[in-house]
Amino acid sequence: MTESESALLDAVPNQLYIGGQWVDAASGATFAVRDPATDEVVREVADASAEDGVRALDAAVAAQDEWAATPPRTRSDILRRAFDLVQEHKDDLTLLMTLEMGKPLAESRGEVAYGGEFLRWFSEEAVRITGRYGRTPEGTGRMVVSQRPVGPSFFITPWNFPLAMATRKIAPALAAGCTVVVKPAQLTPLTTLFFVKLLETAGLPAGVVNVITSASSSRVSAPIIADPRLRKLSFTGSTPVGRKLIAQAADNVLRVSMELGGNAPFVVFDDADLDKAVDGAMAAKFRNIGQACTAANRFIVHSSIADEFSARVTERVSAMKIGRGTEDGVQIGPLIDDDAIEKATALVADATDRGATVLTGGGAMEGTGHFYEPTVLSGVTRDSEILREEIFGPVLAISTFTDEDEAVALANNTEYGLVSYVYTQDLARGHRMIDRIETGMMGLNIGVISNAAAPFGGVKQSGVGREGGFEGIHEYLSTKYTLTPAE
Repeated sequence: MTESESALLDAVPNQLYIGGQWVDAASGATFAVRDPATDEVVREVADASAEDGVRALDAAVAAQDEWAATPPRTRSDILRRAFDLVQEHKDDLTLLMTLEMGKPLAESRGEVAYGGEFLRWFSEEAVRITGRYGRTPEGTGRMVVSQRPVGPSFFITPWNFPLAMATRKIAPALAAGCTVVVKPAQLTPLTTLFFVKLLETAGLPAGVVNVITSASSSRVSAPIIADPRLRKLSFTGSTPVGRKLIAQAADNVLRVSMELGGNAPFVVFDDADLDKAVDGAMAAKFRNIGQACTAANRFIVHSSIADEFSARVTERVSAMKIGRGTEDGVQIGPLIDDDAIEKATALVADATDRGATVLTGGGAMEGTGHFYEPTVLSGVTRDSEILREEIFGPVLAISTFTDEDEAVALANNTEYGLVSYVYTQDLARGHRMIDRIETGMMGLNIGVISNAAAPFGGVKQSGVGREGGFEGIHEYLSTKYTLTPAE
């Protein structure tokens, strides 16, 4: 580890943030955060208990009424100052994400830009919360429809986008007037802790945002979710965990937002611009080392162009530079841990056992860290596990189709429905795909779709609710209708 890396890590808080104070876990326990490229411990952070979680909720509840009554312009200004601070500290955040998550610096830099935009977007939305007023159709009364903050909210964020997933939840909640408790992922808590330090500098009042880091999500989450004072739960992660959280939330009828698993189809029709399709495939598959819910998982390519498409992507993939994300020119960093390596290995082995061909890559790399070769598989059969499971790794799996109906059937043959990608130069076909493919989002002739101004979310078992866009703030507002006499 370099001297500058050590200095940055020393500047990151390693305690819990509760009620505006940095405090140790009640037990004094800590857990290690490791660099997945070297397996080196980069920081020890506080390991919260169930008691700490309840203390964090206490602080959020105590601050709720005052924060809800805070003028929207004041909330907006705090978020805007937080955006400016993120820009000021973009280099620190970039390096920090690379150290704890492993992604190349260029990827981390892109996430800082993307994550910061949620702060700017929702600073603008905070002052645009509206209602309506009017007479009843019968003329017997006057209707007032207003929007109120949902109330104290609990966020469980994932490890793969440690800044963007925090800002995408925290920013709309604060804009709406909700206080929050955040439980960042065990594997990557440092970015969230650093970001909350910036919120503190931006002037956020004590208790409005509280952060509890823990080696056991269930230990701290269960009592918070069971507490009747909590009114909102938002989670980004796997579908199996999301189902359990929805079940827990049902007891108190919590508002929930769930951004869950994906199994994105990437459909390439025979009339596609192959140059653009290959560029899109590289972006949709290998962004974040393939560790993204929006990553293309199933490449469904027309049989007449499959060989050429396969050859082109293989040439690009085989030339990718692998290494620690801090190194110049690295495009593929490590996977997050050994479990991720084992999953990729098992899915590739299953595909090849069923007849797929490895065109490049195909295995874990020896040595220190959790590295897996960027891989291209062709001739993937329809019974392969890799077409059913979200691989979350740098493996591009190609299967073929012969007509439009078959392509749609293959794309929809999954319980997931987060995002899809379609390449065609036929405008009418593109519009048919928008209507026919069952996903909450689509990239039509483009391989990266995320934008703070757009609603992010899926259908089927990919979740409920939307984050981003003007839709995002409504996840933290409840509608109240009041009737007054006509006279």
